[in-house]
Amino acid sequence: AYYSVRTSGIPADREHPFGHGKIENISGTVEAILIFLAAGWIIFEAAQKIVRPEPLEMAAWGAAVMLLSAVVNTFVSRKLFRVGKETDSVALIADGWHLRTDVYTSAGVMTALAVIWAADLLAPEVNLHWVDPAAAIGVALLIIKAAWDLTQQSARDLLDVQLPGEEIAWIESLILQRKPVVKGYHQLRTRKSGHFRFVEVHIKVDSKMTVEASHRITQEFAREIRERFPGASVTTHVEPCDGSCGTRCLEGCLLTEAERSVAAVRTVT
Repeated sequence: AYYSVRTSGIPADREHPFGHGKIENISGTVEAILIFLAAGWIIFEAAQKIVRPEPLEMAAWGAAVMLLSAVVNTFVSRKLFRVGKETDSVALIADGWHLRTDVYTSAGVMTALAVIWAADLLAPEVNLHWVDPAAAIGVALLIIKAAWDLTQQSARDLLDVQLPGEEIAWIESLILQRKPVVKGYHQLRTRKSGHFRFVEVHIKVDSKMTVEASHRITQEFAREIRERFPGASVTTHVEPCDGSCGTRCLEGCLLTEAERSVAAVRTVT
């Protein structure tokens, strides 16, 4: 996680023109695989204990050790989650989940050991040693769920899935705020690499607008996006709008039918 976070922050270069952000997603995928393997091993060991139960020794000491482990890992994982969300780092969030699975494991084992210890004191004739492996299997299932969520999150960015709906809606709202200067848009494409976002869009402006004025619009648009998402790459292609909208243009046209007619007449004259 440390290596991937450091590497992802390296600026784009000639060999990596889009930066190094995806290494965070690779790191998250690797961590998810390790969590899957850990859960599988826990289930295997628990199944062995259910088939061939063995008496536990020093259950009280075991519960104390598990308690200490759970407390330490809870604080560390909470810190990783907080920093990961603040920096939008998949690698740190993945590392937080890695430690959080240890917390779940410790809590499950600690509870099982405490139950067994209490049963041995209060009702020695009752055999509850199966509680430990049963609790371990339950914890392993929780771990698998966390690993699956982490895998999905990392895979989405590796496969260049578009940004979440609320982020796309916010980007579209920035375009709508620029009406009537911006007369339409299409081919809005977004993706994410590590904690970096990439936004591409074609916008329609008056065909008589100067290059300087249209450039100013795109710069302001990019600035607002980067204020919310630092380091975002924004590519805006400007196209002239003469009112003769094709099918693709109509999908994101901000003009009414009357306004399109006026624009077409102005272009002809």
